[in-house]
Amino acid sequence: MNQDEIIEMARQAGMAYEDKLEVYVANIDDLQDFAKLVEAKVEARYMQLFLDPENQPTQFGTATQEYREQEILEEREACAKTVEKIETYEKIEKACFKFAAKNIRARGQA
Repeated sequence: MNQDEIIEMARQAGMAYEDKLEVYVANIDDLQDFAKLVEAKVEARYMQLFLDPENQPTQFGTATQEYREQEILEEREACAKTVEKIETYEKIEKACFKFAAKNIRARGQA
């Protein structure tokens, strides 16, 4: 995912943009919704790749499941790192994005 897609998901999750500070403001519910949107995007991307016959792995069974889980973990980590890199001017906003990254990483552990 690129930064534009992540910003769009932030908007969809209900995060408000503060024009004067040029930052997104989020509460815990917004961050949880954001993490769910990221997970859905990752799952949709994986299914798109997986259902394309040219992208299917040659092995099936456990290897396929492990491959799928690894791909999802890698995509979650990439999303979390992108969120952590969002520049903010206030400590509270940076803490919110770190919290969002933590929730993205935790999605597979629930």
